[in-house]
Amino acid sequence: MTDAVEFKATLTRYLKARVPFISIRSTERARVLDILREVAGNLSAPFYVHTLSQGTRELATGRVVNEDRSVIGAVDFASQQMAQRQNLSFVLTEVSDMEDDTASSRQLIDVVMLAADHGGSLVVVTSKPIFGQLQRLGMSAQLSAPNEDEMAAIIREQIDPYRGQFVIEWDDQDVARAAAILAGVSRLEAENIIATLLVNGRISKADMVELMSAKDRIFADISGIERVSVRSAEMTVGGLGGLKAWLQRERPLLTADLRERGIRPPRGVLLVGVPGCGKSLSAKAIAHDWQLPLYRLDLSTIHGQYLGQSEGRLKEALATADHVAPCVLWIDEIEKGLAGAGGNGDGGTSTRLVGQFLYWLQEARTRVFVVATANDVSRLPPELLRRGRFDELFFVDLPTAEERRDIIGIYARRGLQEGVLEEALLDELVEMSDGFAGSDLESAVREVVKEAYLRGDGVVNDELFRRSFQNVVPLSRTAPEQIEGIRAWGRERAVPASGEPIGSGITPATRPRRAVLA
Repeated sequence: MTDAVEFKATLTRYLKARVPFISIRSTERARVLDILREVAGNLSAPFYVHTLSQGTRELATGRVVNEDRSVIGAVDFASQQMAQRQNLSFVLTEVSDMEDDTASSRQLIDVVMLAADHGGSLVVVTSKPIFGQLQRLGMSAQLSAPNEDEMAAIIREQIDPYRGQFVIEWDDQDVARAAAILAGVSRLEAENIIATLLVNGRISKADMVELMSAKDRIFADISGIERVSVRSAEMTVGGLGGLKAWLQRERPLLTADLRERGIRPPRGVLLVGVPGCGKSLSAKAIAHDWQLPLYRLDLSTIHGQYLGQSEGRLKEALATADHVAPCVLWIDEIEKGLAGAGGNGDGGTSTRLVGQFLYWLQEARTRVFVVATANDVSRLPPELLRRGRFDELFFVDLPTAEERRDIIGIYARRGLQEGVLEEALLDELVEMSDGFAGSDLESAVREVVKEAYLRGDGVVNDELFRRSFQNVVPLSRTAPEQIEGIRAWGRERAVPASGEPIGSGITPATRPRRAVLA
């Protein structure tokens, strides 16, 4: 049973039972009225609907019964009719100021009491909370955005009539994938997106990328999370073979229909480990490889000065992520945003944020793939590490010799005209860079690239590379105890992202004296 069918059945029961007050939570007024029109056709009781543009009219025929277009006029008209006639149903679509004990709420309570005495129903369509005393007089129903089954039917309604007129490359599998992409948008928004594809005179499989972009533009101005632009030229990640293999296996599950199997789509990974070893870059690479939009949630900006403000901001941000799904949600240095859980320094705010985030992480069924990174593992809340939160916990260690070779080659090819290094030099640089993080390798090669730009590519030689690498003092040299502490934590709790045992192939070496680049 789809969500719309279930909503229609629930609404029919409420109206047949003559529940005096029915609140419908939805942002799709037109879709709600279409369903109400179907329900009213099966019931003998008269239905009236009010909108600001057309006043009060019969729901079935559209005939105007009260020309006063104001909400106050509509409520007064409903009150008069309820007092004189039996079994009337009034639908209000533009009522505001119902969240608290206000004059509007009190007036609606009076109308509901009249409806209860005369077998009527007052139906309110809104996307906001309703004053508790008013809501307790009746029942509520929620019409969510079309689910994947409904979205697939909407897509077919739009494209099937054109199959004989021009090329439609989408088969049933493509329609299902498109439905998964568009899940979370309204029916009207989906129809608009498909219409923009149809005007091209064909629909190809490559249009899936445009679907994601179109959905992204719909939610581009929604607050809570930041859209991150991903440039293809920077998305090559060296090493991390274990992480890459796991991601390749999980990728098809993100858009597959897993409901019959009773499992949820992949929820995400937590990347912990040595700073500067590619955790943040991995989040960008995943979004690029999976052709999904990337959004960044900065938990440090969530905290507010007023009670409940932080929780409200986090709820809004996570709801935004649900709306823009499927997507990759990057949470950088998650330990900083959730630090303090269990303490009393912030009045329990951090503890409540952790609870709210973990509940969403475990219970939400939207296709949001979370990539969270952490450097200071000692500050991670224990609840975050429990199985069932993230799909996997990976430890990103200092790159091994083979990974360093890969990373040096990537940066050299990206920045230098003669980007292919000789094997002998590459072997020497790999040995010199023992203990380097990925960011250290990038910094060393960047110095060579700078010199090539400032003085010409002719200055690039083996000695320039050697001096550049000698001038890097990595964290593994300045704070070896910190690195070993991080590794000891990872050995007990995490899967190595490289596919090799944590700490393997990395040995301390004597550092040569730093040299000034000439």
